[in-house]
Amino acid sequence: MAFSQETGEAWSIMEDVLLCECWVQISHDPISGNEMKFSQMWKKILHEFVERSGSTHTESALSSRWKLLNKELGKWRDALTKAMNNHASGENLSDEIVQAQMFYGATGLGKKSFTHTQCWEVVKHCKRFSIIPTAPMVVLNEMPLHNSQASDSPMESPMSEDLPIQKEPRPMGRKAAKAKRGVNSTSNTSKFLEEIARQSALRIEIDKKVQEDDRAMAIEFAKEMEYVRKEREYRRKENEEKKDRETMAMDTSHMSPETKQYWKLE
Repeated sequence: MAFSQETGEAWSIMEDVLLCECWVQISHDPISGNEMKFSQMWKKILHEFVERSGSTHTESALSSRWKLLNKELGKWRDALTKAMNNHASGENLSDEIVQAQMFYGATGLGKKSFTHTQCWEVVKHCKRFSIIPTAPMVVLNEMPLHNSQASDSPMESPMSEDLPIQKEPRPMGRKAAKAKRGVNSTSNTSKFLEEIARQSALRIEIDKKVQEDDRAMAIEFAKEMEYVRKEREYRRKENEEKKDRETMAMDTSHMSPETKQYWKLE
């Protein structure tokens, strides 16, 4: 269930598909589609949509929802075009879809993957969403119609036979162009993977350094705590010895017999 920010209404997948079907049916009508005004088109789309679904969506809601779908479908068309032009030899349709999803997610506009595949199946044959590949054209190699060992033409000079024949570079055909793109794609993928590996190794090195610093700090803290403990123990023993010295030096000559007995025991 999708949620439209423009209208604040929830849209199901089936409603999105039906909206696309109504848009294709009305706007591409061979009789009145090209001459229809914008307002008339959406009134007819609303009528068709409500008649087929019984929905309570308004004309404004349908128009706003179509603006969003039109934008997403246009981005998906562009992503598919890039993937098709980047198609390397040996890849299949699933590889193109994966590349298209990567191109779509790289637009940086919020969504990471295209989810309106059922809507795309409805509109993909419309002129607005048709994919026009821009792959290099095939250039046929120029070959001589015949090859003769000798010529009787008086225009040819004997000196020209001793000069080397300059061969023009062979034009690149479609297979060579695809192979070159495949090599470039593989090279880019390798560089991308190498960069990921480098970043991972750098992250591991940073984490290792942090762990070593934490371990060193823990050892230093333990040493400080041990020093504090020993200092306290030394102070405690010193106080006990001081107290013992004071007790032993106590003058009991002026004390009562009971008090003298207490200090004698101490």
